[in-house]
Amino acid sequence: MRLIVSAGGTGGGIYPALAVAARIRKQYPTFVLHFVGSAAGLENDLIEAEGCQFATYHTVQAGPLHGVSLPRVLLSLMLLVIGTLQAVALFLRFRPNGVFLTGGWVGLPVALAGTVFRVPIVIFVPDIEPGLTLKVLGRFARVITATTEATQAFFPGKKVIATGYPLRESVLEATREAGQQHFHLETAIPTLLVFGGSRGARSINRALMANIGNLLQDLQVIHVTGSLDWPEMQGLYQKLSPELRQHYQLFEYLHEMGLAMAAADLVVSRAGASTLGEFPYFGLPSVLVPYPHAWRYQKVNADWLVERGAAVRLDDEKLNDELVPVVRGLITNPVKLQAMREAVHRLGTAQGAENIAQLIAKGKT
Repeated sequence: MRLIVSAGGTGGGIYPALAVAARIRKQYPTFVLHFVGSAAGLENDLIEAEGCQFATYHTVQAGPLHGVSLPRVLLSLMLLVIGTLQAVALFLRFRPNGVFLTGGWVGLPVALAGTVFRVPIVIFVPDIEPGLTLKVLGRFARVITATTEATQAFFPGKKVIATGYPLRESVLEATREAGQQHFHLETAIPTLLVFGGSRGARSINRALMANIGNLLQDLQVIHVTGSLDWPEMQGLYQKLSPELRQHYQLFEYLHEMGLAMAAADLVVSRAGASTLGEFPYFGLPSVLVPYPHAWRYQKVNADWLVERGAAVRLDDEKLNDELVPVVRGLITNPVKLQAMREAVHRLGTAQGAENIAQLIAKGKT
């Protein structure tokens, strides 16, 4: 079978695509996989970082169609036409039997080309509520898969298969003991993991730095800043005393996120799609701070976990004042923390990538 895999945008859409591709290569080694990404995205860097192997890697033109100015929309429409022609050329060259998409604007030209050639399309919806791209892609898809059954409400008239979130091998193989050893953590001190995505979250970074001395009194912290605030955070880190730095590890980007999550007792993060899959797999309680300057996807994700006793939600504008009392209130309450750990673990599955791979391989497209 010849399969085109396409994903773009942020890691929340790219990582699931790579996880499914890795599972397909492992279970179905005769499959030939081609990756199609966007010209200006993170895809190539993440593929290299994850050690993923595709027969070929290609980019096509695409651009945002909402949340931008009219001139930008017109430019994106032109790019969509160009990208679709580029995708058609790839389909003529590789003659794929199937297409797997996980979102990002790059999926539109690929889906249009797949429709022209009547190639069956499977999409995966990482967030509970699909973004505009995935809503559009759902019209072209023969099969819609999703992290949870809650996504069904957003695709009336279509069947959504809840497969679970596809996890990378590096996440599936991570253990608490290996994580503690990798980060040289003290087993008697609770570990707080803080991150905000590949580019970072400025409000989370600054709230943590404003309160780091207080938190490090009884915690050890792994902090992944992202690229946006790395110079500023690095400068603030250097001003801390050696005693504080002893229990505070700062990273711009961390490829060993599986080990960090496995070692952590609590996490503070945004509420992107991976929170629905990775935190449940590790039974990791979370303090979620949805990104406020976008559509409501992260708020829907966060509320879904909060309603199930698996997380606490903080609003971005209150983060600086509420971060310490909320974190300390959880860390110092083992009964509450254990209840959250059990609640989030019940939501997890290790079979997300395998479930989707089987759907594709069995021709359920």
